[in-house]
Amino acid sequence: MFEISTREARRISLHAQGFGDPPKKGSVTSKDFKRVMSKMNVIQLDSVQAVCRSHYLPMYSRLGLYEREDLDHWLWHSGKTFETWSHEASIVQVELEPSLRWMKRQARKGVTWSGLHKMAKQKSGYIAGVLAEVQQNGPINASSLRDPRPRKGQWWDGRSDGTRALDWLFRTGEVGIRRTSNFNRMYEPFSNLIPEKIRHETTPVDDEAHRDLLEIAGRSHGIGTASDLADYFRMKISDVRPRLEELVEDRKLLLAEVQGWTEPAYLHPKFRNVGQVKARALLSPFDPVVWCRPRTERIFDFKYRLEIYVPEKKREFGYYVLPFLLGDELVGRVDLKADRSSSQLIVKGSFVEKTANPDRIAQQLSIELNRLKKFLGLKEIVVRRRGNLSTKLINARTTS
Repeated sequence: MFEISTREARRISLHAQGFGDPPKKGSVTSKDFKRVMSKMNVIQLDSVQAVCRSHYLPMYSRLGLYEREDLDHWLWHSGKTFETWSHEASIVQVELEPSLRWMKRQARKGVTWSGLHKMAKQKSGYIAGVLAEVQQNGPINASSLRDPRPRKGQWWDGRSDGTRALDWLFRTGEVGIRRTSNFNRMYEPFSNLIPEKIRHETTPVDDEAHRDLLEIAGRSHGIGTASDLADYFRMKISDVRPRLEELVEDRKLLLAEVQGWTEPAYLHPKFRNVGQVKARALLSPFDPVVWCRPRTERIFDFKYRLEIYVPEKKREFGYYVLPFLLGDELVGRVDLKADRSSSQLIVKGSFVEKTANPDRIAQQLSIELNRLKKFLGLKEIVVRRRGNLSTKLINARTTS
């Protein structure tokens, strides 16, 4: 069994996610997107755009400045990736499609949102009609259906039958999604999104699919507990433990003991020896480095949660808070808002961890905010006096 220090675990995690790579020189191309995607394997989607759409940030954190339109085209129109339900709504590489078919089988059995499964049983004829319409007229959206059947209500219950039918067909693999420039969903036959060669691959049984996905999760995380690896593709821990034993037996994962961890760890052989990490990046709340909050705290000693749905007066740090990665440590966080009407990047709050040097962090964060401002196409940065780093950050920006 390998013995690994906490710092080594951090470095392994970051190397696995692409933060150990040399800084990108020159313009970012589709080859760079593919290289980063081959490390992350999953880009989680989210509709909140307090800063920008969340899927833009992981590539930015690893590659720096690029054209967002280029990424959108690569994600939804290159034939290299597709949108699916894996770690929540996500983008994955087309090569993973056979291993993710088990999720669609589970959805058909009712392992999905109960309202969708109930509708599928009660309105099967209507759903079949929606599928036929997508096959004939796609790409289309819900409002373009001949009979969208709007419903009254709030939130989930307020969605039209057409929207829910399309969501069901998406989760069960009958239709696929491409996004418009406004992030709106357009539905078309799923077969349009996946290369024929991959569509004709043999469908793995659940155990085989879990094993494949666990090996990918191990490669993407570098190191993690059974729960960490299961979470990457939202698998049940009871399903993955036997598969982990098989992967260890085949030496595709190695058992390890990490300083301070109470559970055994699984190390991908590719990352037995890694060097320093010289990263400087603001991370999306949905970045794989931080999306599993218990793992983030265990590896980085950094308590983090998304407070979007916490009442404003009860928020500790803010509405949309991005962790700040410097070297191999999470040293601070900022509550950010991109105000496009005033062309301002507003730092609503800035915070430094107790063990970090606030002067150094303020200087490095100021540089990173300048880069983010440029990436977002904004003209000005406004730092509000909130948080234990705000005064030093204001001073750093004044003297720079």
